[in-house]
Amino acid sequence: MCSKVLLTSFCLVALAMGRPDGSHAPDGYGYKAPKHQQSYQEGRPFDYSYVVKDAYQNLDFGHKSTSDRKVVTGDYHVLLPDGRNQTVVYTADHNGYRAQVAYHGEARYPEAKPYAPAPSYGAHKPTYKGPAPVYGSQAPTY
Repeated sequence: MCSKVLLTSFCLVALAMGRPDGSHAPDGYGYKAPKHQQSYQEGRPFDYSYVVKDAYQNLDFGHKSTSDRKVVTGDYHVLLPDGRNQTVVYTADHNGYRAQVAYHGEARYPEAKPYAPAPSYGAHKPTYKGPAPVYGSQAPTY
């Protein structure tokens, strides 16, 4: 340990780093960090699905997925803003995530119109009167 009088930068680094076993106190005292144990839990089987269709908001999407403890399979679809329907069929297992993406329908875009914003304000109307003259007409000087 470093003494209070000789607290150099080396001692500060040594104090900040602590002991090699993870404790910051002399042997037999203090808290020791627990050893990390990695555990693996096998997945649980599941089966779920949902669908949303709202003609007013032009929404159409859904998801369906099933799992048998080792492999997850499913598909989802969404109506894209351009009018096409995107469908993804996927499989996920110990080899990773594999997906097949397909598009149905023809993309439609609205006709582009030139942008000409209308002014959000009217013509300026003065709120004051001009100054009144404070002198009479000027007399000629000869």
